Amino acid sequence: MTLRDALLDAWALLSPVECAGCAAADRSLCAECSGALVPDVATVSAVGGLGVASALRYELRVRRVILAFKEHDRTDVARALAVPLAHAVRAAIAASPCDGGIELALVPTSRAAYRRRGYDPVRLLVRGAGGRPARVLLAARAKGTQKALGLEQRHENLRGAFVAARRLDGRRFVIVDDILTSGATISEAARAIRTAGGEVVGAATMAFTPRLFPFRDIASSEDYRGAKGAQ
Repeated sequence: MTLRDALLDAWALLSPVECAGCAAADRSLCAECSGALVPDVATVSAVGGLGVASALRYELRVRRVILAFKEHDRTDVARALAVPLAHAVRAAIAASPCDGGIELALVPTSRAAYRRRGYDPVRLLVRGAGGRPARVLLAARAKGTQKALGLEQRHENLRGAFVAARRLDGRRFVIVDDILTSGATISEAARAIRTAGGEVVGAATMAFTPRLFPFRDIASSEDYRGAKGAQ
């Protein structure tokens, strides 16, 4: 047993916890669920021609951990989830033809979601990874739930949902979100940035839905290991 394991066992006696991914006792993340969060960054080129770097497949243990973080107040796993998102952001920046000067534009959470959770999941993860996101996008209106909608309906539902906080002329951005599902959210965020005069050079998500994006252009970790971190 390592010193780390011994400390975790002692802490579990004082503050009982279960794994966010499988409910195993005594760890916020068991070894298997922690291993499932190891980033394997790939680029999904499927959102209006915009390359989206994503680090995890949104299924099985990964899906359960992310849902626990977003919907069940398991902010204790934020540090572990920040790592794959940071890898995806670095990959998106490295893939851009631009040389520096790229800012991070986070997809904004709705007011209702913020009131329910008490935090913005994407902003919490980006800051946890040491990123400095720009305050670029605002929620312009309430949007209906996306879960029961088809692909075209999702895009229509989000049309006009975001607006830029100010003019963005001459500024370049990587859009950052938590999960790539249909691509509708990133498309709408890109529209809002471009309408305000900004340029979108890429996007990054922590995870993607393999059912909707089964084909990926695999990007080896070596391709971006030396890339500059999120600014």
